[in-house]
Amino acid sequence: MSEYSTNEMMSVDQQVTVGLEACGRSYHWARVLRRYGHEVKLMAPQFVKPYVKSNKSGRADAEAVSEAVQRRTMRFVGVKTVAQQDQQSLHRVRSLAVAQRTAQVNQVRGIEIGRGRVRVRAALPGILEDGENGLSGEFRELLQDAYETLVSMDDRIAGLEAKIARWVKADEQAQRLMSIPRIGLITAKALVAAVGDVQTFRNGRELAAWLGLVPRQHSTGGRAQLLGISKRGDAYVRGLLIHGARAVWWASGKKTDQRSRWVQAIAARRHKNVAVVALANRMARTAYALLVKGEDYQADHGVQPA
Repeated sequence: MSEYSTNEMMSVDQQVTVGLEACGRSYHWARVLRRYGHEVKLMAPQFVKPYVKSNKSGRADAEAVSEAVQRRTMRFVGVKTVAQQDQQSLHRVRSLAVAQRTAQVNQVRGIEIGRGRVRVRAALPGILEDGENGLSGEFRELLQDAYETLVSMDDRIAGLEAKIARWVKADEQAQRLMSIPRIGLITAKALVAAVGDVQTFRNGRELAAWLGLVPRQHSTGGRAQLLGISKRGDAYVRGLLIHGARAVWWASGKKTDQRSRWVQAIAARRHKNVAVVALANRMARTAYALLVKGEDYQADHGVQPA
């Protein structure tokens, strides 16, 4: 609580409840305080902000945290381990490297090359060797530098993905999530690292809402109005789930399993993007069920025979 200093909380024999705003450093302090036997509750900053009564100051922020942590309906954040923070950092580094590689590929679009990063890399050596294509010497040097940079980026990203693959191989939860269609090692490990302690969520809907895969609500006077998805939470993990759901949607037209029929039924009456997001929501709920129950994915679980 705010009336204790850090040293006092570490030295008192009585257990106290410590409220903190969730951030990168707060996970470290949460782990330290838990080792001293104290109860630590992390809260998202946007949930603490409404309790700030006046201008921002250390005292006002501490009072707001103290007030927010006592609310019975407050939503708390799970405390991540050092390994989970390391894994999230690796995913962030890979995401930035992929964005930089995409920017490098787009930079050579001034010449006629097929779509796709692989085609660009395969076409550049031939373009550089062709002496009759009318390219100047200076521009060839720029293309050569772009090609070498692209090769270096591919090697770096491959090394990062190999490290993620080694972590997935040693992680039983990530391997279990990979049994879900279109959840690969990148998505599985990113989801496990982001969720942390799955028991923080009461059900799969809370996990889907935490990832921003549920509609925003603007209701008043007993009249409910649902808008687009909230897009709260981890945008990186949400994007991975939506990309995987889009791949499932593309392939669902050629399949007759329960999931494919379900997503095709939604796409028949709503926009295809609505069907994709609905499937991503379902994938998040399925992931929650597998993590809580410790079971592998079953394609037709709960489907009654005809």
